[in-house]
Amino acid sequence: MCSHPTPAHRHWDGSPRITHPCRPLRVAATSPSRLLRTGQSSRCHQCGHRIDWYQRANQQLIALHPAELDTSRIPAPYRWHLSGGIAHPHSDGSAWCRIPHHALCPEHTLTAPPGPYLESLRRQLAVRTRRLIDTGQFTPASHAVCETAAGRARPAQPVVQLLLGRYLADAPLDAIRCVAQTRQRHRCPQPVLDQRRPGMWVLLPATPQRGQLALPATPMAVYELSRLPYSEQVRWRTQRCPVHAATSGAADLTPTGWQVFAPLLHAAHLHTRLPHTRATHGEGT
Repeated sequence: MCSHPTPAHRHWDGSPRITHPCRPLRVAATSPSRLLRTGQSSRCHQCGHRIDWYQRANQQLIALHPAELDTSRIPAPYRWHLSGGIAHPHSDGSAWCRIPHHALCPEHTLTAPPGPYLESLRRQLAVRTRRLIDTGQFTPASHAVCETAAGRARPAQPVVQLLLGRYLADAPLDAIRCVAQTRQRHRCPQPVLDQRRPGMWVLLPATPQRGQLALPATPMAVYELSRLPYSEQVRWRTQRCPVHAATSGAADLTPTGWQVFAPLLHAAHLHTRLPHTRATHGEGT
């Protein structure tokens, strides 16, 4: 009796083995949102819970709770719906809606009473946050400056000047990662900072941009990139590493972390001394 090995294209019982080829992720030309949906989920830095990022009609981003909720139990000001990947601040007449994450985040204080249903959800998320902190799985974000290996203070969210504007970053300079998608469908791990063409820290007046409220004239530490070539400033603004800046075929897996800097709104991120200098006795940051 001789054995008959099973062909590679069939299962042990002789049935055909069907393989589905992997399809690359692409952005449709008719999509209102130019971002890949697979990379728009993250964790809230304040409570540690999952959030989904969506673009609004004005191209601004909003963090929505990942689950759909019963519209009849959600107050009208908190109702959102999705259409073509774009978030709109009202319901669409269906029985389900989405709500902003800040309505449930236990670290965010609401100005108006959210109602008993949302209050119960907020308490549940607060208990989960406390459990994550107690088990060491989550550490709340802090706006205090972090310390480098050399012991020199650096802003956790630096202010960067480029393209005739100022922007607030969402991470220290050397931790700002490229947002492009790699061939393995992961986010590029390379930093945006290029040591061959670095910027420089300077003290500039905290002057507001057009339409913003002003603060008293105090100097602030700004990472100056305006002296670099225009293409290099565009690379920083699009948040791409030097390799992906030279190739236009890779899509963005996640939105950039820049915010237009407003002196009054982002006053907690103003630093009156340069990061590479130490404060003397009695000097504040």
